[in-house]
Amino acid sequence: MPSSESSSDRPLAAAVVGPTAVGKTAVSLLLAERFGGEIINADSMQVYRGFDIGTDKPGPEERARAPHHLLDIIDGRTQFTAADFAVRAAEAVVSISGRGRLPIIVGGTGLYIKALFEGLFPGPGRDDVVRASLQEEARRDGWDVLHRRLESLDPEYATKIGPNDRIRIIRALEVRAVTGIPLSEHFHLTKGYLQGFAPVLIGLRRDRTSLGRRVDDRVEQMFQRGLVEEVRGLRAGGLEENAPPFKALGYRHVLRFLRGESTLEEARLETKIDTRHYAKRQETWFRKTPGLVWFDADDVEAIIDFIAGQRKDHG
Repeated sequence: MPSSESSSDRPLAAAVVGPTAVGKTAVSLLLAERFGGEIINADSMQVYRGFDIGTDKPGPEERARAPHHLLDIIDGRTQFTAADFAVRAAEAVVSISGRGRLPIIVGGTGLYIKALFEGLFPGPGRDDVVRASLQEEARRDGWDVLHRRLESLDPEYATKIGPNDRIRIIRALEVRAVTGIPLSEHFHLTKGYLQGFAPVLIGLRRDRTSLGRRVDDRVEQMFQRGLVEEVRGLRAGGLEENAPPFKALGYRHVLRFLRGESTLEEARLETKIDTRHYAKRQETWFRKTPGLVWFDADDVEAIIDFIAGQRKDHG
């Protein structure tokens, strides 16, 4: 949209994010019903057809309450990237908003949310020749020499990392050598896919004990609903074990059980443990998300009031 357009003229694009099992689906459905919204999936595993139980994908009753987008769109043999998501989600946001409805992006895949709202770094890939040269120089002259060079070539980025952060020093000097442009400038040039929209980013949280119980309950329900049978069916349908969605929590543990490498109880317990760890990593990721406003997952009225206020401010 034109740069002269004020922020108050931009339509809203809402997002509901947070760790697994926090209650994103329930909150998003209430918001969709309250504001005439449509839900865009931002879970990297729910995009795959046939992977329903282990991803806790919204079922028919939930989908009947509000239109859903980007569910069941990819075959399990296909790798779906954050860039793929950002393009499709942006198209959905524009379409939903064009119908006068509220787009609500919902999910826990932090990289998907980052790609959509902040963009993805467009810099070059790894250059093994440049990287090897820099590493040899560091061995010969010391890492402080490389860090001082970075301070000269890209002082803005150099202030953000320490002199012992070897991976980032190498990457920053590599990018500068390959492109002639400082890494910090690449980041400034990176833009999200929703430039014409005003983001409303809502993070859901619960105390650690409550979230842990919800994780355990969800895993128990997954196994009771037939997660093992779902995996057996996918394998019988010809899907190889190295298919991208089989790397997801629950699925990889069931595959180990089906190969005879663990008991069913071990698969269930390992799924709980790994899912708790994953939830913690999600919380850490989202705490770094610019502009995200946190709410208690059960305080739906506060979330409704917040969105209503944002809609008023943006016409």
